[in-house]
Amino acid sequence: MDPAAIGADTAGDAYLPASGNGGYRTVSSELSLKYRIARNRLDGVAVLRLQATQRLARFSLDLVGLAASRVRVDGRKAEFRHSRGKLKITPSQPIAPGSIVDVEVVYGGAPKPRRSRWGSIGWEELDDGVLVASQPSGAPTWFPCNDHPSDKASHRLRFETDAAYTVIGNGELVEHRVAAGQGIWVFEQLEPTASYLLTVQIGRYARRALSFDGAQCEVFFPRELERQVRADFGRLPQMLAAFEERFGPYPFGQYSVVVTPDELEIPLEAQGLAVFGANHVDGRGGEERLIAHELAHQWFGNSVGLARWQDIWLNEGFCCYAEWLWSEASGRESADELARRHHALVAQSPADLLIGDPGPVHMFDDRVYKRGALTLHALRLEMGDAGFFELLRTWTDEHRHATATTSEFIELVASRADGAVGEFFEAWLFHPVIPALPAAPSVATDPLNPGRRRRH
Repeated sequence: MDPAAIGADTAGDAYLPASGNGGYRTVSSELSLKYRIARNRLDGVAVLRLQATQRLARFSLDLVGLAASRVRVDGRKAEFRHSRGKLKITPSQPIAPGSIVDVEVVYGGAPKPRRSRWGSIGWEELDDGVLVASQPSGAPTWFPCNDHPSDKASHRLRFETDAAYTVIGNGELVEHRVAAGQGIWVFEQLEPTASYLLTVQIGRYARRALSFDGAQCEVFFPRELERQVRADFGRLPQMLAAFEERFGPYPFGQYSVVVTPDELEIPLEAQGLAVFGANHVDGRGGEERLIAHELAHQWFGNSVGLARWQDIWLNEGFCCYAEWLWSEASGRESADELARRHHALVAQSPADLLIGDPGPVHMFDDRVYKRGALTLHALRLEMGDAGFFELLRTWTDEHRHATATTSEFIELVASRADGAVGEFFEAWLFHPVIPALPAAPSVATDPLNPGRRRRH
């Protein structure tokens, strides 16, 4: 076999060198899954539409912990070999560059999380249901994919399980029916989505609809937590309005929130969806900053995705700053007050991390979140509110449903700045010692209410 016609078994990301694949891009995927909760048995058929970017005599998909039993490429039987999380496929004839083919994979098994340096990720059984949290490399625990954030595609999920359970997936629910004691749920996610942002949540959930402006919002929760959920998530519509003011239009047609009966270490984002544990609701808004953080991910991380994991601050730093913006918008502490408090805390931490390249071990370190947010606040102080929020709206518009890098963000800032910005970003993102924050203006305009002024 010509080595030049073999697609790479990795996407070439330095942070996750074993994840992703080369030689093609995913156009769309259709998953038809049957799950038996009592047995933890998943049987699936995945049809992936792929476009070759080179001549392909062989290519690979990521699939972990489940076994493939049949593979076809454009309806023709293909040879395959599965080892070390890679399903290596040899079509009956090579695929020409630019060609689009349908790859059908029949597979099944007992899904479980995969162990990683960030803990167990992917498909996880709850006490009575299922949670899927795939960031950064857990998607292959439940379907074959090209598992890298730069590979975004549309998706359709048909899911069948015991009718007593509610199923929540990404995108629009286009069909739900019960047949022979089985619930059948069909979801369509038309906006391009990275594999790690796809999810399915299964449980005995009640549902409440919220009135969003221009988007459908639903909250799913255990019935016994209804009072706490209604209190804690009641301000989601106002939060959406605040973020649209700052970040631009909400990028999807729906937003679903799932509160599991189990406790979770942290909330989890997915495309058009967020998952919270029972420990994140108290009926007093005690974790409202986390609700803001997960909603902000719909702009930063989901619509504007990552081209590489090194730039994770573009997700987490922006969403951490959204927490402070919501505090400011809701009449509590200003973003400047929160920034100066967290700056003092970060300054006491070890100065051994580069936010623009934290390394795989520290990519989810809290300092990436906080210093990323501080970088944005320092930029806001330099640019002023009008210029800064216009910058964010331009960023989310230009990279809507696409991917981006730190260098592209710096280039956008440079195009709008009066002077050079290289030294600013070098100090904030690529130097271990945190710089001092610029002085705050004595009076600033509230960006939500331009006619109202507040004092710092």
